[in-house]
Amino acid sequence: MFNQGVVLDLVVIVAYFLIIVVIGLWMGRKNHSMDDFALGGRNIPWWAVLASILAAEISAGTFFGVPGDGYALKNYTYIQLIVGYLLARVVVSAFFVPAFYKHNVVSIYEFLGTRFGQRTRHWASGVFLLTRVLASGARLWVPTILLVLLWHLAYPNTTLTLWNEFFMTGVALLFVVIATSLYTAVGGIKAVIWTDVIQIMVLFCAIGFSLYYLLGHIPGGWAGAKSVLQGPHDLQVWDHGLSADRGVWENIKHVLESEYTIWAAFLGSTFVTLATHGTDQDMVQRMLTAKNPRQSAVATILSGLADIPVVLTVLTIGILLSVYYQANPDPLLPRNEKGVVFANKVFPHFVLTVMPAGLRGLVIAGVLATTMGSLSTALNSLATSYVRDFHFRWFGQPANERGEVRAMRIGTALFAFFLVTVALGTSYVSLHHPELRILPIILGIFGYTYGSLLGVFIVGLFTKNRGNDTGNLIAMIAGFVVVAYLSGLDLAIGKMVGLHFEHPAWVPEIEFPWRIMFGTVVTVAVALCFKTDAAKNSGRVA
Repeated sequence: MFNQGVVLDLVVIVAYFLIIVVIGLWMGRKNHSMDDFALGGRNIPWWAVLASILAAEISAGTFFGVPGDGYALKNYTYIQLIVGYLLARVVVSAFFVPAFYKHNVVSIYEFLGTRFGQRTRHWASGVFLLTRVLASGARLWVPTILLVLLWHLAYPNTTLTLWNEFFMTGVALLFVVIATSLYTAVGGIKAVIWTDVIQIMVLFCAIGFSLYYLLGHIPGGWAGAKSVLQGPHDLQVWDHGLSADRGVWENIKHVLESEYTIWAAFLGSTFVTLATHGTDQDMVQRMLTAKNPRQSAVATILSGLADIPVVLTVLTIGILLSVYYQANPDPLLPRNEKGVVFANKVFPHFVLTVMPAGLRGLVIAGVLATTMGSLSTALNSLATSYVRDFHFRWFGQPANERGEVRAMRIGTALFAFFLVTVALGTSYVSLHHPELRILPIILGIFGYTYGSLLGVFIVGLFTKNRGNDTGNLIAMIAGFVVVAYLSGLDLAIGKMVGLHFEHPAWVPEIEFPWRIMFGTVVTVAVALCFKTDAAKNSGRVA
């Protein structure tokens, strides 16, 4: 039997999709060249670039993952990482982006080709393509949680099994990806950015309303919630992770094995953001659509400041949910067979079962806004890097600009398929391992490879005659191997193939905020051992 209360929600969601697709197609209707398609003619106003950066950062992973962390931890320690986000943005705006403007690149890995050689360029671009497909695919799975739960709300008598949930996840994925791919493939980066402006407005409304509604359903509001949150770490913001009961190395090891500490904020988080905002085509491509480096810097730094209230609000939602369900136990909360609550599904469950129809549709539209925003730019950046760094090399340069744009559209469709495949795989793993949290999954993927990527860019930007094609490849592999070892990836792989071995007890198993830093340090150290070919010194950035 169909739940009539869902009709209004579906009307809101479908209307939202139609409006976004139409606007995306309209705004991107004048793409006549690669520069138009990939960079919007470098003529996008800074405030639109800022909104687009926010739309990329505040993905559905943030919308559900951060409340999931807030629900599980009942504190604000995640917000510490914002310190590194801001520091890194200043460095990116001062050194990375001006260099990309100076070299007039479309794919930022073209800079590495000029500085070192084509092998470095292609290896770096390949690392980006693989990592971004895995990370964006994992993100793409997140909003399907809400759509699948909405389906069960519409048809409450449907038997919930792993198989039918997996099937419905696939249907939801196709629905989201086809709609987003349509305007991205036709409209390019201009469609991406201008729809992001609308989507970030919808997202802010959804987040603000969720907080307001939740506070209204907790006796005593925020004051009442604080009276319940009396645990030793409840509402904690800063955590130095040190203890007088531990020795020096034990304290260092503990910090490296912790996700959210002040040390991770100043060191680990800074390297994470340097990598994601300075060496990732997905994010940098948005920055390069601004009219000049100064406007790009304004958008980049202000987006970091805007992140603070957004993350605080979303964390608060998760913390309040823990209070709400403590006061209002719900036997229907999504749980695994052992009775453990799916922290990632608590917020979507609240949205679907407590919020009134119509307004519930607005929040769902806000979640879809984050998904379409991050998905659209991922598709555009993946297609840009693939076409510029590989497609033209393999299949030849098209005879005209129309052929270049056609290649970009083919690339967009290709990577849409890859992202759906990864998202389905992530959904399968999550259904069988519900204890996994979203944020460590997504950020952990970047951690294995982006340190190597950042290390090569640092050597290229800040040295004159160090690093070359051969040395950079060795350095990138070394960075990956060290991170894989320190994060325990080798242990996990060994277990999968039936081998059981352990690291020495003194070796830390580093958490995701630290992986990029270790990968970067190792990559830079190794790359500096190799001298740049004399012919490449001219590629140095002043």
